[in-house]
Amino acid sequence: MKKGASPIRAAIVDLDGTMLDTIPDFHVAINRMRADFELPAISQEAIALMVGKGSENLIRSVLAQDFDAAGVEHRIGEALDAYQRHYLDINGKHSTIYMDVEAGLKAMRAQGLRLACVTNKPVAFALPLLAEKGLAPYFEVIYGGDSFAKKKPDPMPLLHVCKDFSLKPQEVVAIGDSSNDAEAARAAGCYVLTVPYGYNHGVSIHETDSDGIVDSLLEAATLIQTHNHSAH
Repeated sequence: MKKGASPIRAAIVDLDGTMLDTIPDFHVAINRMRADFELPAISQEAIALMVGKGSENLIRSVLAQDFDAAGVEHRIGEALDAYQRHYLDINGKHSTIYMDVEAGLKAMRAQGLRLACVTNKPVAFALPLLAEKGLAPYFEVIYGGDSFAKKKPDPMPLLHVCKDFSLKPQEVVAIGDSSNDAEAARAAGCYVLTVPYGYNHGVSIHETDSDGIVDSLLEAATLIQTHNHSAH
């Protein structure tokens, strides 16, 4: 983050792979859906490469393990319905909070930062998940992949948060685990910090253009505080 730049007044935090390890939830829901179609189970490792671009993209990728494009198209509606039913049934039961997430959110709030959660997960999944894990109260706004006409890597959701908070994009940092987060932030004109432990479509986060890689949200909070001291 640049010296002499505007102070950061808000953070937009991603959900899957950034705050929560939700792959175990995906694993259960996807394999229940596959069982409905009499398909064999697939591994958590395979699923981790497919998440991050929204539910429809995920289920298309899952079906593409077994069917050609026409076969996927024929089944996508029924498969998505089945997946969503199974996911809502187990949402949050198998997922865990990454280390220092809550400490990081607390530290950001203590600095006076405004917080938003922007995820490509459908908002009907994101809201109860954040509530169950006790993270919902930290966020003023929570948007899902179906909250707007476009989802990350499009900048639309991030620009909407800037508008909600009456802030310029250069006063906002996005924190995420994938190129989706980084590309959306760059296109919006926000800062971006990335975490190395999430799901970046099987690609090293070091190949993603960001303003820094942080090991945790707590480290992100410290970096933001340092930036703000130098910005004044």
